[in-house]
Amino acid sequence: MTAHGTRAGEDSDDLDVEEALALVNERPDRSARGHTPDRSADDHHSGGDTGRPDHGGPHRPHPSHRPAATWAEARAAAERAPRHRAGSRTGHLTPVAVPLAATLGLTLAAPLDALTDLPSFDTSAMDGWAVSGPGPWEVREEGVLAGHAGHAPLTDGEAVRIATGARIPPDTTAVLRSEHGRTDGKGRLHITAADRAPHTVTPGQDIRPRGQECRSGDQLLPVGTLVTPPVLGMAAAAGYDTLTAVPRPRAAVFVLGDELLGEGLPHDGLIRDALGPLLPPWLRALGAEVTEVRRVSDDEQALYRAITACDAEVIVTTGGTAAGPVDHVHPTLRRIGADLLVDGVTVRPGHPMLLARTKDDQYLVGLPGNPLAAVSGLLTLAEPLLRTLAARPAPEPYTLPLRDPVQGHPYDTRLIPVVLRGDRALPLLYNGPAMLRGVAAADALAVVPPGGSGPGEETELLDLPWASGGIGVCFT
Repeated sequence: MTAHGTRAGEDSDDLDVEEALALVNERPDRSARGHTPDRSADDHHSGGDTGRPDHGGPHRPHPSHRPAATWAEARAAAERAPRHRAGSRTGHLTPVAVPLAATLGLTLAAPLDALTDLPSFDTSAMDGWAVSGPGPWEVREEGVLAGHAGHAPLTDGEAVRIATGARIPPDTTAVLRSEHGRTDGKGRLHITAADRAPHTVTPGQDIRPRGQECRSGDQLLPVGTLVTPPVLGMAAAAGYDTLTAVPRPRAAVFVLGDELLGEGLPHDGLIRDALGPLLPPWLRALGAEVTEVRRVSDDEQALYRAITACDAEVIVTTGGTAAGPVDHVHPTLRRIGADLLVDGVTVRPGHPMLLARTKDDQYLVGLPGNPLAAVSGLLTLAEPLLRTLAARPAPEPYTLPLRDPVQGHPYDTRLIPVVLRGDRALPLLYNGPAMLRGVAAADALAVVPPGGSGPGEETELLDLPWASGGIGVCFT
């Protein structure tokens, strides 16, 4: 963990005049409700920091690093990274047969074709009587229930009690609803509905004919469909016990830092780990299967052992992505010969994030240690990477006008927590890199371009999984 002050390897000369003035001039505008500047130069010292500073200086290339990617470039790089694996054109994981009950949230890798006609036999759409010919009708004593084998054909002028979903007896003309008929003292059935002509029924009324919904072999849903609860029901009705789907990418979470506590109040220079509880359910909401969550000490050899022993498709680390004395992610990636795909992003908070290919079939997402900065990295790099691996559909981009102005960074994109109020987005306070108070109350993050956004200006929004109402809300 770097001490308070300038991060190791950087000094105050790195701040050029334009950015230094921009940062100094940022002040909370109390008249603009919800607006708090991202004072990156000092927010990384705030309470709740997991111990990895989010540097506030400009993005001059480090001698050993490529220039930082723009926010859009980083997202695109993460989305296409799996498509460059050997033998992979789509980038998604190899499809497998999955028991129907375990497919919620997965993506179909084969069309869902009807295995039978639906319904597979003529069924009653209502409780009532199956009748044959014109009435009045003589009613059989034994009724027809759902789930029972077929009954003898009806003769002209005959009726039988029938339940919803029951198989229609042969030679049935129609089903007369219970509320539209009555029996007299002699057991004969009469029509009582005012809108019906006496003793007549419309042929086929309230009968669901075989194949009304689909015929055997019809395509019900195409490849790429996300399995939602209605899809589960559709597949079950069509006769499926398993589905061919793209499995969830397995993700391991390594929380780095000797200064982190798992319980109790911060004390003696130790702070609570916020990311250990936050990341696993968020990754599940993004479509991952979290296989491991563990602390890794500030030791390069310990990090090396953790990464090289991991067989998950995605490794997520927190902290250690800068150049301080205990920031071991870059040296470890160089040691294992990883391909660094994204090394820094011009986004606030969270620009020290990175994405690397550690093996042909494994990726590492390095998140900054500050909580909101880590959330920024999660949405910038982990979400598009996991989406491609799982073959999940991309969310439709959308914009809303901001209710209040948001001051921008001179060069970088800013991600600001907002709540949605009607047709506008309201920026929230407490949006510094080390803060979770804003995002804990947020519906989305606003993507604020360099230079900022004025009141009423249309701004791109990133929905949070639990606020979007999508399948991603399933955290287990």
